[in-house]
Amino acid sequence: MVFILFEISDSKMKKIVVFTGAGISAESGIKTFRATDGLWEQYRIEDVATPQAWNNNQELVLKFYNERRKQILNAPPNKAHLAFSELQKSFDVQIITQNIDDLHERSGSKKVMHLHGEILKSRSTINGKLVYNINGTELNLDDKCEEGSQLRPHIVWFGEEVPNMRIAYKMAESADIFIVVGTSLNVYPAAGIIDYVPTNALKFLIDPNAESLNLPLGFNVIPSNASKGVPLLVKKLINDY
Repeated sequence: MVFILFEISDSKMKKIVVFTGAGISAESGIKTFRATDGLWEQYRIEDVATPQAWNNNQELVLKFYNERRKQILNAPPNKAHLAFSELQKSFDVQIITQNIDDLHERSGSKKVMHLHGEILKSRSTINGKLVYNINGTELNLDDKCEEGSQLRPHIVWFGEEVPNMRIAYKMAESADIFIVVGTSLNVYPAAGIIDYVPTNALKFLIDPNAESLNLPLGFNVIPSNASKGVPLLVKKLINDY
């Protein structure tokens, strides 16, 4: 059963901030790293998604992300991604995502900030300001930046600082409506974003396992998966607005 406990009566509520995680992409066929067997596509996270992994075996790390990149490019946006794109017609929508895929952009969303990087980009290992689009699916050894250093995936690995976190906090502070989809709110510092949402903002969580999450007070819960719950909420927001 799906329930939404709110009414929109203030026409000034125009800023919607959406916080998405792996659950929304999983419905497009992209596997998450929180598998029950502790593996991510048969790889240990410590071996492919940490600075130490890169130092130990660059070839393996590049191979892993090349495989993920192929999978992502073959995955279509789902109904949840498309619904958020539709929401832009009536609201100022800012998406903050923990996901490294481009499904929000491919669905048509214009304002998307990636907290944990973008798999379709690479960056210099010695100058983090040098970021490049990857043509095709492959990033390989001897692919170098203009300064001559090896290119690495433009990903925030476990153990690295999240450079966009402060910007995300500011975005959350501006929300009239805040929507959380597809994240367990267990990965920090990203999960701390909900602490910056104004107390008077409307807050929603869309998750089939919402009862198991430790949410602050004030969240309206839609106990559904993303592809069903997001279109339902978007329709409600647009109609009431």
